[in-house]
Amino acid sequence: MVFGEGNTVMKDRAILHSDLNCFFASVETVLNPEYRGKAIAVCGSTEERHGIVLAKSEKAKRAGVKTGMVNRDALALCPELIIVPPQYEYYLKFSNLVREIYYRYTDLIEPFGMDECWLDVTGSISLFGSAEQIAEEIRAAVKRELGLTVSIGVSFNKVFAKLGSDMKKPDAVTVITRENFRDKVWPLPVGELLYAGRSTVAKLNRMGVFTIGELAAISPEIIKSSLGKNGLSLISFARGEDSSRVMKCDFVSPVKSIGHGITCVSELKSEQEVWKVFLSLAQDIGHKLRLHAVRAAGIQITVKGEDLTYRQYQCPLHFPTQSPSAIARAALRLFRSNYTWAQTVRSLTVRAINLVPYNTACQLDVFTDSAKIIRQEKLDDTVDSIRMRFGKSAITAAVLLGDLKIPGETRVNTVMPKLMYR
Repeated sequence: MVFGEGNTVMKDRAILHSDLNCFFASVETVLNPEYRGKAIAVCGSTEERHGIVLAKSEKAKRAGVKTGMVNRDALALCPELIIVPPQYEYYLKFSNLVREIYYRYTDLIEPFGMDECWLDVTGSISLFGSAEQIAEEIRAAVKRELGLTVSIGVSFNKVFAKLGSDMKKPDAVTVITRENFRDKVWPLPVGELLYAGRSTVAKLNRMGVFTIGELAAISPEIIKSSLGKNGLSLISFARGEDSSRVMKCDFVSPVKSIGHGITCVSELKSEQEVWKVFLSLAQDIGHKLRLHAVRAAGIQITVKGEDLTYRQYQCPLHFPTQSPSAIARAALRLFRSNYTWAQTVRSLTVRAINLVPYNTACQLDVFTDSAKIIRQEKLDDTVDSIRMRFGKSAITAAVLLGDLKIPGETRVNTVMPKLMYR
């Protein structure tokens, strides 16, 4: 894939997007060969009310089982479905093993979740052959060495490589070139385009835009008036003009927010119960703020009711903080001023937003007791140090010793996809 201007000939980039097929379920079949060829689903705990499908095998998928489906609905569609609990430590291990295979060809490896990665192999072609050959070698190596399958998209930019990996599943390689992308990409529904979310797609549909090709043809001014800068980015993606880089494998993207949430084992029916959950969640958030050397200048909470609808509220803080107690109190104030208790609470999430570096100076007002803030910070630092050294249960607030309605299982945090870097 080349293009020229005058006597200058420039090569397109060679970008791969590798997507592990039915990843969690596939790892389970490697760990338990008796599951191979059967309908299995990795699901959260029904008893602790995390009973939804996290991943499913190909056979379960063909039976209609979908990610996010409640366990009982999945079983109704597929009575022979085998439900297994998640084993995140193994998924992380296999994810790292797959990335070691990628690393044989390039160090430009950008994760997009635990099971997906972009690879820039432009500089590897002279050593290993074409981008398609490299993709085929990776696909074969993952299958041979780990017993997993991948679908790989090959293209001249990240957006089309991602589209390519979705076109053929499982265990396939799809090539989208500058010459054929209009035929392969433009007929697809506009919702297939990266970052075209549900609400964006609904707006585009109301404008008469249903395919990626129709989006590529529309006037940027019309899109901008409805979708702003995001709409202009989507038009650029549809036209094959994405120039975002694939970051190096050791790149750490800036932290934009830090949050923690849980689904309670039974409904929360009082403000006191809500306070306990907020305080428990804030312990982990404060710890992560310290690890990243940042403070939160704002708080966001998400409240899900018994009918599974959710409400989200946010507010700025009077001063940036890492204090779990300050974060929890702000979350409770936000909850108290917005939630009407029309129904009981099923789950809560707290998120620290508007993060600033730890050493950023801030102006306090005359009513703020700075000495009290300093004392609280020292106390929080000490508590966090004890918990890091001796475990989370080594020291805790007395109010958290009773029934918290919080699941007892240990959760593993995963790095979620972020926006691409240009």
